[in-house]
Amino acid sequence: MSSEESGATLDQVWQQPLNLTDPKAMRALAHPVRMALLELLSVTGTITATQASEALGESPANCAFHLRTLGKYGFVREAGGGRGRERPWTATRRTLRISPAEQTDAQAALAADALSVAWFEHWVERVRRTYPGNARMPGWEHASNMTDRAVFLTAEETEQVHREMLEIIDRYASRQRDPSLRPAGALPVEVLVFTSPLTDFAPSMPTAEKPQDIS
Repeated sequence: MSSEESGATLDQVWQQPLNLTDPKAMRALAHPVRMALLELLSVTGTITATQASEALGESPANCAFHLRTLGKYGFVREAGGGRGRERPWTATRRTLRISPAEQTDAQAALAADALSVAWFEHWVERVRRTYPGNARMPGWEHASNMTDRAVFLTAEETEQVHREMLEIIDRYASRQRDPSLRPAGALPVEVLVFTSPLTDFAPSMPTAEKPQDIS
């Protein structure tokens, strides 16, 4: 924990995005089991290696190793309250921020690029695997949707649209850590927000030309 966070409560720290700048930490996270463990913790709140093993189909020893590795780099911490050898873990932050463009170190920029691609491919693969089946879940036939829109925006407007979409999602953030706030029938729902210019289809940028003299 940084010095500026030392006076904050664990809950206050959890609310603050973790900006990744350490290339070693980013490389450590770019592992499918560790990414899956962080995603699992976003749903369960706390988890032991045995519980993670049952959810992910990995051995308890393997899950324990990966949880300790995540703990080494500050992604998770021991939650306390375990029984015997069972050690519950919880995420230290609600969200991670991976920005290759904002890295000041060349190695960190490369690691951020690789981690961003790994997360994106992980998400796309899950959508490819689960989306068709979700459409057949009783009561969720019209809830699982996929939408695409192309609109003309400036870079600043694109950032604003992204922020506004996250603000809508954040209205329900308190349910993530407090199960008592979840209404009956609530399931963990993944919302992917992806904003990027369509460079393949973008019109060529006009160059400034001197006005023609038509007199």
